[in-house]
Amino acid sequence: MTVSSRALLAIVALGIAPILGLGGLSKKAAADPLVVDLSNHLVAITTGFTGTNVLLFGAVEDEGDVIVTVRGPDQDMVVRKKERKVGIWVNSESARYKNVPAYYTSAANRPMDIIAPADVLLDYRIGLKNLRFVPESKLNDSDQKVYREALVRNMQSAGLFGERPAKISFLSNQLFRTDIHFPANTPTGTYTINVYLIRDGGVASVKTTPLVVSKTGVSAEVYEFAHRYSALYGIIAVIIAVVAGWIASVAFRKR
Repeated sequence: MTVSSRALLAIVALGIAPILGLGGLSKKAAADPLVVDLSNHLVAITTGFTGTNVLLFGAVEDEGDVIVTVRGPDQDMVVRKKERKVGIWVNSESARYKNVPAYYTSAANRPMDIIAPADVLLDYRIGLKNLRFVPESKLNDSDQKVYREALVRNMQSAGLFGERPAKISFLSNQLFRTDIHFPANTPTGTYTINVYLIRDGGVASVKTTPLVVSKTGVSAEVYEFAHRYSALYGIIAVIIAVVAGWIASVAFRKR
């Protein structure tokens, strides 16, 4: 990225490009057809973390549409079907999926189905419906659809899958920005952010940038201790619970 491109992107981040009339400058400043950066490449999760937004901003050399996808680290996930037996809801059958993103959201300046045809979105795995979740066991088409919809619905309820694409705002014909929201329960790990420049229904350029979500401070130390010494952590947790219960019983008894 050239110095002029970095300066231009800083101006985009401040949102003052239209005031300075730099729409024409972006075409000369950007050596690549697509230039992208983030306001922060690290999301630090502390004890009082309640969620945060990260600003993504950039410039295109010529006019075009922009789509952004944010994918968290892959994980295995089990989806269970509940059945009512003897008046009680219990887990019955289940399906285990591999390569499920721990977080997924997207953004676009226009509806995606208008920006690009369905086969292009499918080829690049853009949008929730085009993500590939691999079941460990064979499922018929009907069960596959039911379990997949349940998986997506559960992740959306947790706020970890975006229900609809966020809005990308163009500050001129070349400069754009959008906010990426990370909720309080955002999983840790390395996230992949892909930015697609779409022209005439095809992908003209793709830029990929990483973002790290990491625990810091006391919460990070507790998290590391719990995973490194899980047995000891469990014993300490039980002792703390017993002591807390004893203190509470003594306090109420004195009253």
